Amino acid sequence: MFIVFFRAVILYVVIVASMRLMGKRQLGELQPSELVITLLLSNIATLPVENTEIPMIMGVIPIFTLVSLDVVLSHLSLKFRPLRRAMCGSAKIVISNGQIDQKMMKDLRFSVDDLMQSLRSQQIFDVSQVQLAVVETTGKISVYEKAAYRSVTCEDMNIKGEDADPPQLVIDSGKLVEGALQSIGLDREWVDKMLKQRHLKVKDVFLMTGESSGKAVIIPFDKGGAK
Repeated sequence: MFIVFFRAVILYVVIVASMRLMGKRQLGELQPSELVITLLLSNIATLPVENTEIPMIMGVIPIFTLVSLDVVLSHLSLKFRPLRRAMCGSAKIVISNGQIDQKMMKDLRFSVDDLMQSLRSQQIFDVSQVQLAVVETTGKISVYEKAAYRSVTCEDMNIKGEDADPPQLVIDSGKLVEGALQSIGLDREWVDKMLKQRHLKVKDVFLMTGESSGKAVIIPFDKGGAK
């Protein structure tokens, strides 16, 4: 029993390290080659755990071999566009100038339900509002609406605004996030000053966000809640 536990822990660490090497993507954003390697890794990792007669090295070597292959091919695909197209395919236009390309949808085996579901996920319920729609290599649809249905921007209304980064999480469940302070150009002294105005300490704060302008939002722990 201990051997199985020990093997499972080792393979868990190996798989996590391998996925970190492959990069940060959500499952639905994986390219075909990345999805294949992910499935293979899961299958290979189960073998040494289920069968203790299989040496651990027989599971670790194939995992790192596949990950190394994926990393090498990823770097090569950055330099050679034909290789990238062969591995990942290319984006396909399914709506152009407001017209649905039915032939392209058929080639992609993309149904009307698939199209409408993707549009609804982007808060578009009327296909006539779409100027251009592109099916990305991940299968996700990117949409460009017609001018009449696009959101009005400050530039459209000639309103001058100040460009600034969004608020950063400064305190998370009573713990100070040092990296966030550096990213907005503030320090611990500013945090203490903000908390002092509310008669609070870091350990009393459930959530605190800060902006480079010095604005802060502070939410203390509920008095009846557990810290």
